[in-house]
Amino acid sequence: MAQPDIVLAILRIALAVPFWRSGILKWDGFLRLNDTAVYLFSQEFTLHLPGGPYPFPAPEVVAFLSGCGEVVLPVLLVLGLGTRFAALGLFLMTVVIQITVPDGWPIHLTWAAMALALMRHGPGRLSLDHPIARISCSGARPT
Repeated sequence: MAQPDIVLAILRIALAVPFWRSGILKWDGFLRLNDTAVYLFSQEFTLHLPGGPYPFPAPEVVAFLSGCGEVVLPVLLVLGLGTRFAALGLFLMTVVIQITVPDGWPIHLTWAAMALALMRHGPGRLSLDHPIARISCSGARPT
């Protein structure tokens, strides 16, 4: 059977890849969004909520935050650093993506399940979180 630590490492990578690929397309340089990203959030994307659809509030801010999250959170996941936090961030992004693109629910459900599994089980031993936790726990023990 598959070793849990290997499964968790693969799960972290599998969740990180689609968000990284989407996020990297939003940038024209360091902290400089491309025009397409802003256009999509201001003209194309809408929130499909009851009584809607509604436009995104502050589309430039939302595009910037989305682009940052889609680049930073996957890197944290792959490294296994702040894994539960990164998985929570990607879970919340998945919820917003689902509200924006309701027909994409099969893949969004998969992303949500991966994020929830990582939030529940953590990153495993093949992560930077693991040695940090060991060091911080050993430092807290009285001698």
